[in-house]
Amino acid sequence: MTTKLFTEIEKKVVGKHGEKGKALLQQGVENFGYKDAEEIATKAVTEGDIHKLFDYIPKNHKVKNKYEKLTPFALFAKLFAQITKAVVDTYGEEGEKTIQEGIWEFGEKRGYGIAQRARVNGQNNTVENYLSNYDMGRSELFTIEENYIPGEEVEQTFTVCPLGDQWAADDMHKYGLVYCTIIDDAIAHGYNNKFNVVHDQLLLKHGQCHFRFQLKDEDAKND
Repeated sequence: MTTKLFTEIEKKVVGKHGEKGKALLQQGVENFGYKDAEEIATKAVTEGDIHKLFDYIPKNHKVKNKYEKLTPFALFAKLFAQITKAVVDTYGEEGEKTIQEGIWEFGEKRGYGIAQRARVNGQNNTVENYLSNYDMGRSELFTIEENYIPGEEVEQTFTVCPLGDQWAADDMHKYGLVYCTIIDDAIAHGYNNKFNVVHDQLLLKHGQCHFRFQLKDEDAKND
């Protein structure tokens, strides 16, 4: 997931800001740590993901690990925060918008993949089948409560999230919110473009994330 997100962000940042954008992404990866980034990049390739992260990691950097004991979620959060900080601190709202364009592409592709998984399982991309075909397995690092209204809505409340917790621990709230405010809308839209997502609480602002994914039966796509 980390390299897929980086690749989408890289495409948008370089497309809009050219060599300056490349330099800012390089700064972000360096601030995160070349060795840790290299391990993420290598693992992704072994899993079949061809990405752009290697383009920003020198081959002979001689840098040691900074985060050997962190979870993949924490590493995801740290790398995202560093590249986002480099871009947003330079370009302000324009930079934030550019980063979010990349997040949207990343999320929408994930959502489309969830819809395809549902189809393979003989299911329509309705509200009931969204979470059961989700592309991330449940982890004990998340604490979630869920409620269903059949045919209409699934409600989720996250009281513990390793991404939000890492951004909070690093005092990177501002940059984490660039991700949190758009990612779930993007995934849901990719899954079914008639989904309405109400995201009225954010962990980094309110101490928990609260979502309502709404899709009435008559609005569902059944193809």
